[in-house]
Amino acid sequence: MAVKKKTSAAAPPAVLSPRALGRATLERQLLLRRAEMSAGDAVRHLVGLQAQNTKPPYYQLLARLEGFEPAELAGLMESREVVRIVTLRSTIHTHTADDALTLRPLVQEARDRELRIFRKGLVGVDLDRLRDVSRAYVEEEPRTPKEIRERLLTEWPDADPQALGTAARCLLPLVQVTPRGVWGRSGQVALTTAEHWLGRPSAQVPAPDATVLRYLAAFGPASVKDLQAWAGLTRMREVFDRLRPRLLTFRDENGVELFDLPDAPRPDEDTPAPPRFLPEFDNVLLGHADRTRVIPPRFKGRNGVGNQAYGSVLVDGFLAAVWRLETARGGGPTTVTVQGLRPLIRAERDAVTDEASALLAVMTEEAADGDGHDVRFAAFIDFDS
Repeated sequence: MAVKKKTSAAAPPAVLSPRALGRATLERQLLLRRAEMSAGDAVRHLVGLQAQNTKPPYYQLLARLEGFEPAELAGLMESREVVRIVTLRSTIHTHTADDALTLRPLVQEARDRELRIFRKGLVGVDLDRLRDVSRAYVEEEPRTPKEIRERLLTEWPDADPQALGTAARCLLPLVQVTPRGVWGRSGQVALTTAEHWLGRPSAQVPAPDATVLRYLAAFGPASVKDLQAWAGLTRMREVFDRLRPRLLTFRDENGVELFDLPDAPRPDEDTPAPPRFLPEFDNVLLGHADRTRVIPPRFKGRNGVGNQAYGSVLVDGFLAAVWRLETARGGGPTTVTVQGLRPLIRAERDAVTDEASALLAVMTEEAADGDGHDVRFAAFIDFDS
């Protein structure tokens, strides 16, 4: 009688703790150690920098790059090698020129969903004509959002002005032109199309596969929902299934399937993680549906009050404090005020102080001129009281 050989079942995917996931993501986000990388290469590797406000991209690179100076990113802005444009999650990001022309078409479905929210204010509006009128107007010269609304109202006086402006932003890849976003300068928002500003056409809607792989390289290991939350896209499961033969799979402690690149770094979860000062809305805090790899569950939503977000301080790889810059009236020294979300032990406070001092030395004029600066600690916020 023939004896059937026993076939061993495939080993179940390894389970990764939040700490292990955090260390992997911090390594890829250049936050475990500062990288000797150019600002342009970092913007590309990170698939853009969150840029709802003008200064955060500079602080994001300061936290990640060895020897970073704001003038480097400012120069890329002025030479049009990077631009400010609405892409991921319908928010403004600083992207390389190449990514601006490819990612924007990829996330168009999210712009279409946003446009549908304003459909009541667009009754009777021919959207194809609105696109053409808006393109001609902003390519004639960069225009402010107010100017765009007023121009469109001459065509559709009964439409809602906000809906008209939103429609132009959703239908066209509009970039904020310089000096907006240039360190040390100021300028109101003025818009033109990415194609006009960069002197070349946008790409056709690309297959999402390459972007998924780039996301994993910068944010992985990650789930399908993580990618969707980062990009503002839906129905991405089939893309991961198509890429599955090229990827490794893991599980988190809740049993959620995670995907990763085979050769991507996954440091030991006990790898030291030095303090890092991140600006408001840094993508390492927003790039996943499950953010427990960097935000302890009890601190969820604690790095902002209402619509006012503060900078975040990572200690041992996790959100542990918030921070803000304060300049004394009359041009006095700038102070970094740190407010813990938990008590910080002496060694942690010392390390945070050193990191804050380094931030001030690079990012404030009075520190560079030797006029002094200060680091202060406010009483920690006791959520358990």
